[in-house]
Amino acid sequence: MTRKTYNQLAAEAAQRITEIMPWDVPDIIAEHPDALLLDIRERDEFARARIAGSLNVPRGILESAAEWDYAETEPGLVTARDKPVLIICRSGNRSAFAAETLAEMGFTDARSVKLGIKGWNDADQELIDTKGNEIDGDDAIELIEIAPRPDQTDPARR
Repeated sequence: MTRKTYNQLAAEAAQRITEIMPWDVPDIIAEHPDALLLDIRERDEFARARIAGSLNVPRGILESAAEWDYAETEPGLVTARDKPVLIICRSGNRSAFAAETLAEMGFTDARSVKLGIKGWNDADQELIDTKGNEIDGDDAIELIEIAPRPDQTDPARR
């Protein structure tokens, strides 16, 4: 079996789901006020910078959060099964996997936000901090971008 990289897997998932651009999100929400903006980044990522009104359900608990009767159950997600669910992560990879998973779980309109929160910020869309204060786009870059530590980089490319 041939080894696939994370980027290859994400690209394959993206071909099987619906992707939207970050700058289209406000129009989609205006057209569908019941749409759910689902941020699947980890809790610490979400705490640093987020989109106002988004719901944070980390990718690692997505499946149990999308069903009743689990400690991770998120009612706002469970009840969005027949609504547009716009899924955002840091760069659009995890959200592609999440859109595919939610579709398999019977969500009828799960869409991945291509380019993720990085693209959202690049498109000059508003981000807020934990207190609800707007974050300047230039300042947001260092809050969103997470560089790998030296021990996380491929030794062959050092």
